[in-house]
Amino acid sequence: MAVVEAQVTGGGAMAALRRAEPVVIPVLALLAGLAVFALFLLTQGQSPAAFFGYVWQGAFGSVFSWMNTLSRAAPLLLAALCVALPARLGLVVIGGEGAIVLGGLAAGALALPLAGVPSAVGLPLMALAAMAVGAVWIGMAGALRHYRGVNETISSLLLAYIAIALMNHLVEGPLRDPASLNKPSTAPLADGLQVGMLPGMEVHWGLAFGILACILAWVVIERTRWGFAARIAGGNVRAAEVQGLPVGRLILGFTALGGACAGLAGFFEVAAVHGSANASLAAGYGYTGILIAFLARHNGLAILPVAVLLAGFDASSGLIQRRMDLPDATMQVLQGIVFMAILMSDAAYGRLPFFKARG
Repeated sequence: MAVVEAQVTGGGAMAALRRAEPVVIPVLALLAGLAVFALFLLTQGQSPAAFFGYVWQGAFGSVFSWMNTLSRAAPLLLAALCVALPARLGLVVIGGEGAIVLGGLAAGALALPLAGVPSAVGLPLMALAAMAVGAVWIGMAGALRHYRGVNETISSLLLAYIAIALMNHLVEGPLRDPASLNKPSTAPLADGLQVGMLPGMEVHWGLAFGILACILAWVVIERTRWGFAARIAGGNVRAAEVQGLPVGRLILGFTALGGACAGLAGFFEVAAVHGSANASLAAGYGYTGILIAFLARHNGLAILPVAVLLAGFDASSGLIQRRMDLPDATMQVLQGIVFMAILMSDAAYGRLPFFKARG
């Protein structure tokens, strides 16, 4: 009896360890990336302790720092979902930047047609337009993959380049506001079409919608039959097809859903931050979202803390540049090293002795 109880206890412990593996390995990869970056700083004659101290101060050291970090996290939450949702089907979509840019452009293009419309009508219309454009744009990568076998990583990246070029053409041409002399932009939004701040915070409503979207994404993936079907298809497409699962519709649906999230991020960038569509929409949020999604293992709930962490890195870059006289690209070097560490950590799953059952 004692042996049986010991086996049950040991089995439960191993099950707990296996459940912890998707959390422990990304954290170790993050720490490894930070350690490598610390060595990089030493080669530049800089103090890693001072660097990470300034990161903490600039990102989380005060109420102002927190507000700045959370404001930057808002679009990152939605950009990460553009990667995470298709990834559950085994798709690597990295062109969310294009959906953000075109989503913001769609919202900005409605500034004049909706100028006299009440905010209760105008804002939802702008958001829906941005989401629809984003869904179609990323959905095209899914359609190319399903119908023509085109690699979605390459197609989504190329579509992002096309989207940015298209946005620049329209903003500098047909949609340009004549009053925007130094920085070509669409017509400024009316006051009623601008998104305000969350009560008691200096953070716009995009943060609340981003958090809600991450929670809903987790529910869809983990608690619905569509999510279950997507996970089956992501594990083995042939097995999913044999079981009669609609793999094609899943690919189109989840890529479009991810694109809609990115388009919504573009809407909030226009309606809450810039007040019009311009070149500032191409801020790199879509590319940072790739890192967040991979670090979070494409889990909607895990995206929340990871996005805040990466937003904190970005929020502290100005302070680091002033105090340590480091170039603005320093944070990009940090993100690149962390991303490489996360990609390399995939080889550790199922191989670390700590997580293996003992005979």
